[in-house]
Amino acid sequence: MLIAVTGIALIFFVLAHMMGNLQVFAGRESLNAYAAKLKSLGPVLWGARFGLLCVFGLHVYLTIKLTRSNHQARGSVVADSPLAGFLGERYSNQYRYKTATTSSRFMILSGLLILLFVIYHLAHFTFHQIGDPPNITADGVTDVYEMVVQSFRNPLISVSYICFQIVLGLHVYHGASSAFQTLGLKTGSSRKPLSFLGLALALLLTCGNSSIPFAVWMGLI
Repeated sequence: MLIAVTGIALIFFVLAHMMGNLQVFAGRESLNAYAAKLKSLGPVLWGARFGLLCVFGLHVYLTIKLTRSNHQARGSVVADSPLAGFLGERYSNQYRYKTATTSSRFMILSGLLILLFVIYHLAHFTFHQIGDPPNITADGVTDVYEMVVQSFRNPLISVSYICFQIVLGLHVYHGASSAFQTLGLKTGSSRKPLSFLGLALALLLTCGNSSIPFAVWMGLI
């Protein structure tokens, strides 16, 4: 249940983060003003970051712990081959999955990939350890708009970003639906709507975040 609750909290954050980033389509002044507003929060912003880090860390820790428990519970029929695990196969003998979706079988893998992306994303856009540091405008504001546009003009950054958004979408697709089921909200009458909600969230996040590098490629921003 803690995995479900922390997962839902992280989905809300990712949605809010995406909405803020989409202000890049409103122009340089809009995105830079949004970034400056966040930065002006000072201790409040760092408190929120610390809280988010705790939620994220707890989600990762509990997921890894649960995955290990599930692995041990399979006993002698568990698939010990690293290749089998990488391909989403949980058992050593032939087994046909009837209800487990592909995304559900790769949740731990997609989650670890998202963790790597978060580290890279923070190093790139927050701490500026990757690429050139952002410029300062004549008004003394960090030119986040220019930093984003210049970054996504690099094909390697754009392609890797879009690939990770696909991974995030797959993770959210199963995670959202699974969280509702864990919390007892996914009953007979609500099963289809909640499954559709998981799919809708996954598509929204994937398309919304990927639209920024695509727009840079197309010269729209």
